[in-house]
Amino acid sequence: MSHESTARDGRKMHYAWVVAGVTFVTLLAAAGARATPGVTLLPLGNEFQWSRAKVSAIISINIFLYGLIGPFAAALYQRFGLRRCMLAGMALLSAGYALSMVATAYWQFVVLWGLVVGAGSGLAATVLGAAVANRWFTERRGLVMGVLTASTATGQLVFLPWMAAAVTAQGWRAAPLIVALATVAVMPVIWFFMRDDPREVGGRPYGETGPESESERARERERGGRAATGNPAKRALAVLVEAMRVRDFWLLAGSFFVCGASTNGLIGTHLISAAFDCGIPEVRAAGLLAMMGLFDLVGTTASGWLSDRYNCRYLLFGYYGLRGLSLLFLPQALLGPVAGLGVFAVFYGLDWIATVPPTVRLTGEVFGREKASIVFGWVVAAHQVGAAFAAYTAGAVRTSLGSYAWAFLGAGALCLIAAVAVLPIARGRSAAVA
Repeated sequence: MSHESTARDGRKMHYAWVVAGVTFVTLLAAAGARATPGVTLLPLGNEFQWSRAKVSAIISINIFLYGLIGPFAAALYQRFGLRRCMLAGMALLSAGYALSMVATAYWQFVVLWGLVVGAGSGLAATVLGAAVANRWFTERRGLVMGVLTASTATGQLVFLPWMAAAVTAQGWRAAPLIVALATVAVMPVIWFFMRDDPREVGGRPYGETGPESESERARERERGGRAATGNPAKRALAVLVEAMRVRDFWLLAGSFFVCGASTNGLIGTHLISAAFDCGIPEVRAAGLLAMMGLFDLVGTTASGWLSDRYNCRYLLFGYYGLRGLSLLFLPQALLGPVAGLGVFAVFYGLDWIATVPPTVRLTGEVFGREKASIVFGWVVAAHQVGAAFAAYTAGAVRTSLGSYAWAFLGAGALCLIAAVAVLPIARGRSAAVA
């Protein structure tokens, strides 16, 4: 090959960036699906005369299944490929929300929003971003993970104000219709542009150069260059049993339990309702969440960049500490001047899900690249158990006490505990990933 041809190939964009773009769009649509319950909780309960605790129970099932699917999804990506699993996830989200528009019984919402949408969300969740980052990138992995994680924030920014305005004007059924159409629209993009592995386009992961060693070939097989054989569920459970023998797994899972409880379980599900209780209109409260999403887009992307360069334990200490202080301040912000909510939105938004990139990296350092995606799937499962717990508990607290204040204060205290708990993770270990 001539020098001119080599230079021209060097200027060609690596297909990993196309895959990252398709994944970002997929996760953005899935984020819109996960934001829907927060906008519909009040009008749905009002139409069917269900308490917030009863509606919250549906959402908690959704969140729990979304997390439980994660580790099995990581094994399914290895067995069946990323593209097929992403298409299946979008199909489930579209079907679940479209059918819910004609549902009238409580059990139908449990099946559609709880089980069908929960399973679809699990196939298009944070674990997907981790799998793509590990499979397609050697360099810039932390940055890519940060950007893909930030798709949740972008989803809020795109969908929440739109859905809130539509629900106010046309009723709660407008929100699931918007999500159903969005997820259907993403499916052709996945079909035509997504690829499972760099070898499908005749390349290697972004950043890998020089002769391919045996260890690199082994990593390629793990990334999906050769489909994993055997039962995906059995593999996911075997990795869990192995991980449970390691102390750092419990610290990672425990801190992520708190992360889920303090983000999509509590704030994502109940902030609009809490703001409404304090006299703040739903559209304005949804705008507050969207504002938080804007700052989270910046914070999480920056977190990915920082996790490539600095000690991830200290990053997590700062993130959980800042989040805890923000939640302790929230009850006062809801009752005080408008500026207080703006301050909360900025500080809370900056680290809404900034915890993900350093947690992914620490998981790789402790367990190695071969098992990192599946172990992280189980860590995400703990995240969603925490989210499900908070989604139901906060609704029950509001039903019993007439206020969300104790739910916010309890979540803030848990975050401060998590900030201390993350400091021993991976201490004394050398990084197992590049």
